[in-house]
Amino acid sequence: MALGTGSCFVIAAFLWQLLFLVVLAGPIPSGSGGCGYQSCPVTRPEFLNVHLVPHTHNDVGWLKTVDQYFYGARNNIQHAGVQYILDSVIPQLLADPAKRFIYVEIAFFYRWWNQQSEQMRKKVKQLVNEGRLEFINGGWCMNDEAATHYNPIIDQMTLGFQFLNDTFGECGRPRVAWHIDPFGHSREQASLFAQMGFDGWFFGRIDYQDKNNRETNKEMEQVWRASTNLEPPRADLFSGVLPNGYNPPDSFCWDVLCSDSPVMDDPNLEDYNVDDVVSTFISTAQSQSKHYRTNHIIMTMGSDFQYENANLWYKNMDKLIKYVNAQQANSSKVNVFYSTPSCYLQELNKANLSWSVKSDDFFPYADGPHQFWTGYFTSRPAFKRYERMSNNFLQVCNQLEVLAGPLSKQGPYGKASSFVFREAMGVAQHHDAVTGTEKQHVADDYAKRLTVGWLQCQVLVSNALSSLSGSKQNFVFCNKLNISVCPLTESASTFSVQVYNPLPRRITWNIRLPVNGTAYNVLGPNDKSVPNQVVPVSNFTKMVRENKGYATSELLFQATIPAVGFSTYTVTKEAAGKMIHQRRSKWVQQYNQQMEKSKHLTITNEHVEVSFSPDTGLLKMIRNLDKGISLNVAQNFFWYNASVGNSESSQVSGAYIFRPDSNKPFPVSSSLETYTVQNDLVQEVYQNFSSWCSQVVRLYKGQRFVELEWTVGPIPIEDNWGKEIISRFDTPLKTSGIFYTDSNGREILQRRRDYRPTWKLEQTEPVAGNYYPVNSRIFIKDNNVQLTVLTDRSQGGSSITDGSLELMVHRRLLHDDARGVGEPLFEPGDNNKGLIVRGKHILYLDTPESSADFHRPQAQQEFIAPQIILSATGSKPYREKGNIIKEFSALKHELPVNVHLLTLAQWDDQSVLIRLENQFEQKESSNYSQPVTVNLLDLFSAFTITSVQEMSLGSNQLKEKMSRMKWRNTAESPSGKQVGSSITRDFAKVLLNPMEIRTFLVSIKHNNPASWE
Repeated sequence: MALGTGSCFVIAAFLWQLLFLVVLAGPIPSGSGGCGYQSCPVTRPEFLNVHLVPHTHNDVGWLKTVDQYFYGARNNIQHAGVQYILDSVIPQLLADPAKRFIYVEIAFFYRWWNQQSEQMRKKVKQLVNEGRLEFINGGWCMNDEAATHYNPIIDQMTLGFQFLNDTFGECGRPRVAWHIDPFGHSREQASLFAQMGFDGWFFGRIDYQDKNNRETNKEMEQVWRASTNLEPPRADLFSGVLPNGYNPPDSFCWDVLCSDSPVMDDPNLEDYNVDDVVSTFISTAQSQSKHYRTNHIIMTMGSDFQYENANLWYKNMDKLIKYVNAQQANSSKVNVFYSTPSCYLQELNKANLSWSVKSDDFFPYADGPHQFWTGYFTSRPAFKRYERMSNNFLQVCNQLEVLAGPLSKQGPYGKASSFVFREAMGVAQHHDAVTGTEKQHVADDYAKRLTVGWLQCQVLVSNALSSLSGSKQNFVFCNKLNISVCPLTESASTFSVQVYNPLPRRITWNIRLPVNGTAYNVLGPNDKSVPNQVVPVSNFTKMVRENKGYATSELLFQATIPAVGFSTYTVTKEAAGKMIHQRRSKWVQQYNQQMEKSKHLTITNEHVEVSFSPDTGLLKMIRNLDKGISLNVAQNFFWYNASVGNSESSQVSGAYIFRPDSNKPFPVSSSLETYTVQNDLVQEVYQNFSSWCSQVVRLYKGQRFVELEWTVGPIPIEDNWGKEIISRFDTPLKTSGIFYTDSNGREILQRRRDYRPTWKLEQTEPVAGNYYPVNSRIFIKDNNVQLTVLTDRSQGGSSITDGSLELMVHRRLLHDDARGVGEPLFEPGDNNKGLIVRGKHILYLDTPESSADFHRPQAQQEFIAPQIILSATGSKPYREKGNIIKEFSALKHELPVNVHLLTLAQWDDQSVLIRLENQFEQKESSNYSQPVTVNLLDLFSAFTITSVQEMSLGSNQLKEKMSRMKWRNTAESPSGKQVGSSITRDFAKVLLNPMEIRTFLVSIKHNNPASWE
């Protein structure tokens, strides 16, 4: 049919009107279909485009436990039920193709998904495949960034990625990182996100002064250069600060939890408010746009546990979109529509601007004067240690699951799974879990979940060790050895000690076991006698353990364990005799001598000498005997009284906030009671500071560092003051306000007192405002000497005066700091008298050029420590005519000192996940800051690798297919496709540059498969 000119004119006019009506309703959906960037709406370049992002923020525990949040229980604490959110959102998305929703916390979505019918699952997959439901971030939780170590961060992200990939395929892969609630942001987190393949990252909380400065200078979005070691742009990540934290703009919250007026659009009603809503929204959008550089802005439409009734939100947003866009007919230049963070990011990328570059981090975070969120760096120190120990055991469990294969999951000790532990550890990384900012009953629940994971992995480890050793034994796991409690060793006359080493190199480890005998014979895996000593259990330990154990002594010997393997030692109690009496009298004599005031107290071994003040008993000096260098180091414990508010600010110290009442702390004691224990294996000085604070300064044979084992608590509160306890090291070093801390256990950042690299700081808290997270180490140095302190958990630390280091070890507070948790950080402990915490600091003195040679491998050795598994006598063969193996290594050869086996874990029934990393930074070691090559194909003796695929860090993309957005930046180096990364198909030559992590999915064949009988 041919149409005349007039008909064409009418049709053209009709099509134009139709197009205008579509514009009023929102942007034209992309015609390409699909998920991810292909599903983004078409925007209008001549308009201010407002991306409305419907979202909910679901804490994986905080005021309520994970279960209570999911089911909506205990709404008397907080009205929140995650299952109802997803139940409510999905029908809204299904009813309208224009609507969007993002979801983040996979720990919750995984639960919800497992309860759905197959029909509902198909509908959800359709929404994901069409980009209408989009997963953002994608980790098991939204992890904290201060108190977390990079190993469990990677693991919890990988756990979420694996579920999304297995369930939704490529459309389930998150493109954008989303950390809207963590209390400050680390540089290492940005680096990890970049290596996981994210195109960008948005977050909500930065320091109030920093934010004001960024808004003024239009630097709310920039490129974060998150590594000084990886070649740009491998660790570059586009990062954006959200305008309202993660809340909607004022007056536009339409949840059942909100009180803002809905859009009332019936002109016949007295409360008709469309004009006011539209006017306010346009004004808000224009105001927000003044702080950003493009004609695109983002608005987060949602908040904590919102969308239980999604209709409230979507019905009002539909009206908002309709009426705001209708104003375009009246010359308005505001265009509003449903969107996602990835679609917003895509528009920023299309703008092709040159962005400023950031190379430091976003710590510490303050939300106002005198309001520094630096207390949580230390809050709940016992749980922080338990989380660290749990990760240690999980890595052992993961490795043994691979090494023993299916026999680890079902064997003579029962059925087991590592997933329960992985899930619990994933939850523990949440920004209200390991941070210590949750309610007490929630903290108890986190600990319980980890304990259940421990129990599952104990079965798995028992199955695996039996298979690998060829011996079925009555394995016992004594998890209270730090307080000298282990019923087996306290009572048995003969027992075995199996020590598993998860590190890729042979190490020597000091074993201490509670016993009641006076002398023991220890045989190594070669059946040769091993030197040992019996030392008394200290009164400090007896006070802590109370009636949990009754050992009078500790058996001490040094075990040598091969790489990724185990050694078995046999211990037998000896009958009393003359030799035993002489051995015991040695430490009794030392004990009695040192109860008197000593004129000169010194302990020493082959490498280190430690001196103490004859007047006070305090640590005085450390000497590195190998280098001939010494440093005066005065160590003592102090406390800050916690602020209850003053005339400057009503802010108190609490679970989140650290605010001391005075900048000068109080010493716990200025003169100590001391005694020593000295023998061929260890030299110890026991220091009693008070009834609630003690310490052992310890030098083991062959040890190049000083170990300080501290015990603090219950912190006294009879004076009605909350207290924050620090261990402080004072030296004469000229440090000019400079000190150094690690970032999530990896790269080192320089810190400067009362200074921020990218903005001028107006300091309101000289102590709390200079605290930084210390995940594994802190140090000070001058041109000649470096003093390094390693920690056994995350703590807050600083250098408040030149030449000084301090680490906060414990806190007990009497007031809530008004950040939402609603209770003081009181921690009653087991007996409701207050929590007692025991921990360890490692003190090392060397030159700045050589210090990394020690602290890099030693930090890993403390983090991934050997695991002790005990058993009584009476073992049975694992299989008929099988050999008993007392020493085993899964590696054909040790890895170099600069290479760490970060991950060895079962991925699925057919494949194994392996991560190798170069753990040294550039230029920090003349010996180890070098590229290193590893033959992956010839590394393991326990199995043969039959195929290899190199993956992204999170193992949800083939590395060769990784391609991230390119960003122009002021540093004049591209930030985009992974140029310069080590992609190779020759897995016999895996190159690891400094600080590089490489991830592989491999298929394996066990070399000695066997069954148990």
